[in-house]
Amino acid sequence: MKCISNSLGALAPRYPIENLCIPKQTLFIDIETTGLYAKSSSLYLIGCIYYNTQEQSPAWYSIQWFATNYEDEENVLRAFADFASDYRYLIHFNGNQFDIPYLAKKMEQYHISCDLGRFEGIDIYRRIAPYKNFMKLPNCKQKTIEGFLHTEREDVYSGGELIDIYHEYVLTHDPEKEHFLLLHNEEDIKGMLDIIAALAIPDLIHNPVKVTKVQANYYNDIHQQRCPEIIMNLKFPVPLPADITCSANSCYFIGCGNEGKLRVPIYEEEMKYFYSNYKDYYYLPQEDIAIHKSVAGFVDKEFRQQALASNCYTRKVSSYLPQWDTLFTPFFKREYKDHDLFFELTDEFKTRREDFNRYAHHVLEMIASQC
Repeated sequence: MKCISNSLGALAPRYPIENLCIPKQTLFIDIETTGLYAKSSSLYLIGCIYYNTQEQSPAWYSIQWFATNYEDEENVLRAFADFASDYRYLIHFNGNQFDIPYLAKKMEQYHISCDLGRFEGIDIYRRIAPYKNFMKLPNCKQKTIEGFLHTEREDVYSGGELIDIYHEYVLTHDPEKEHFLLLHNEEDIKGMLDIIAALAIPDLIHNPVKVTKVQANYYNDIHQQRCPEIIMNLKFPVPLPADITCSANSCYFIGCGNEGKLRVPIYEEEMKYFYSNYKDYYYLPQEDIAIHKSVAGFVDKEFRQQALASNCYTRKVSSYLPQWDTLFTPFFKREYKDHDLFFELTDEFKTRREDFNRYAHHVLEMIASQC
């Protein structure tokens, strides 16, 4: 077995991992195997990145345990188990699906005491995958995300292609083949320091958004009609790793670094507010409104009728913003069976910056779910 350790110098995670874990108690991990199933394949390489605080200048280091023959598999596992015993967090890419279950089966096979369940796992893949379309990615493979973030790789092989190379290496101990095997794993674990930056995307969607400026604007639609909209300037606590543009339901988002913009159409038209307790109302067909029974005594019976859920409303011409849940009340609709919801853009609302923060977050969640 070979153990290779190197300082990564100035290389560090492109994301404040203090938001996720304690750096000095954290291992980035990736494994290389000759197959998908622990029972019928061999583990030949475990690579980790860790934060070394023992040196005069703390820095991130890589460490790799490499099986130079098939019999070294147990030695690799034991070396990793000993090293990992002082750590609390494991950061990986799709490790919940492959790396961790594979390692657990191998540890059991060799009766090695290493409870992988005690680690707090952080799976970058699982956190990023729901936002694949938001980032306009064709898939969520690690190399695809690295390309999106402009991460450069020297390695040209896939893990599957390296299986035959490892089998040949065991027979020949060819230094060039060893280089390819170690390089692939090294760039996978170093790549995680880059792609973890993509966790800024779920942060953007799930965490509060700060609106720094709101302004009204007009644009020409596809029919060259002049239409009103609001533009919200945004500030993010964690910078986006790349420029993002996305749209849904006529709402547009663009983000770059720590800043972004949301464009949302304003609907200037008549809408209806539907009363929920329609049995307490009369509908006045000639007026096309509903009034409460307590004030309907002055209306002749021939001009009123028991209200239904579908006509128990009052009408109002105003300026409205769309919403996709009842974030703000009262909410308005065009017709009773419509799924589209709106709220009134009142002068009072325009002064409430905290409500704009909530609304911007609401719009971002919608765009991310619809992309």
